[in-house]
Amino acid sequence: MDIIQQIHQELKKNIDEKYKNGSVRFYKGGIKLSKSYGVRTPLVRKLAIKYLGEIKNKEKQEIFELCEKLLSSKINEPITIAFQWALACKKQFEKSDFRVFENWLEEYVNEWGRCDDLCAGPLGELVFQFPELLPKVFAWTKSKNMWFRRASAVCLITSLRKGKCLDQAFKTADTLIADKEDLVQKGYGWMLKEASKKFQKEVFEYVMKNKDKMTRTALRYAIEKLPENMKRKAMS
Repeated sequence: MDIIQQIHQELKKNIDEKYKNGSVRFYKGGIKLSKSYGVRTPLVRKLAIKYLGEIKNKEKQEIFELCEKLLSSKINEPITIAFQWALACKKQFEKSDFRVFENWLEEYVNEWGRCDDLCAGPLGELVFQFPELLPKVFAWTKSKNMWFRRASAVCLITSLRKGKCLDQAFKTADTLIADKEDLVQKGYGWMLKEASKKFQKEVFEYVMKNKDKMTRTALRYAIEKLPENMKRKAMS
């Protein structure tokens, strides 16, 4: 039995029916439900680490090929493992990996959890390492695909946590500010929240300048980590 089969088998052994039935509530707004075994995320991440130990000495390309096999199942838990494995290859990342990850975004991302695992994970790390890719990411703000628009914001979170990309974050927020999709609003709101941890003053000023144009959803996300006095001013 190969490693991919082992992973699927172990996931099937750890199905939590109560969790599986309850997780449906997270996908609202008519979004097509993605396939899921119904295994709790902390356990999925532990399995990712466990099996990564068996492949960690392989070349990046071999690991990416295994990731493709996991992704092709189009089931949430193997996809989570694939994105975690891809991030584990970050020391071997090359700028050309952008096309691989962009293809994954197009082919396998159809809900917010998958989007965030990829974009706050390996794709965000790649963009941090190669900031010359930022124009390609910004182009996604105009995509007809809502997951690319959410990705244009979430991809910046890794860089923002390391004190980079603030200008692009504001430019991205400007473009997405009136987006009709709730999950895109939450995406750029989350991006601004993460930015506020390093750039509190700048994010507060941005929010005060733009709060009348921001949706209530995005605004609440953006100010979540600001001091109470700033929150009150922003919400007034």
